Amino acid sequence: MRHQKRLKKLGRSADHRKALLKNLCASLVLNERIKTTKPKAKVLKGYVDRVITLAKKKDVVNAYRMLTGLVFQKKAIEKIMKELKERYKERTSGFTRIIQIKTRSGDNAMLVQIELIK
Repeated sequence: MRHQKRLKKLGRSADHRKALLKNLCASLVLNERIKTTKPKAKVLKGYVDRVITLAKKKDVVNAYRMLTGLVFQKKAIEKIMKELKERYKERTSGFTRIIQIKTRSGDNAMLVQIELIK
């Protein structure tokens, strides 16, 4: 039984899941809106909140180093540290929004759009 197990495994190994989240996070930061399945979006929401909160810390050098381990692309890290950090200065959490779109015709999976709040 999975009592009090908070981690959603998404049907992947640990390394595959970490790589998936890093890539989804970079895509969301760069494009500010992506389409994906509902379970992936729900996991990504917490991941992105953690990344942006980390960037808002006062110690810029340490935050940058920590972000390099959480996001793959350098452009995404720079955007987080410069633009998103200032945009969400007053906000403590809830940086993303999930909107249901439709179901995928092939496997009937619920597709959603996850976007950064302006």
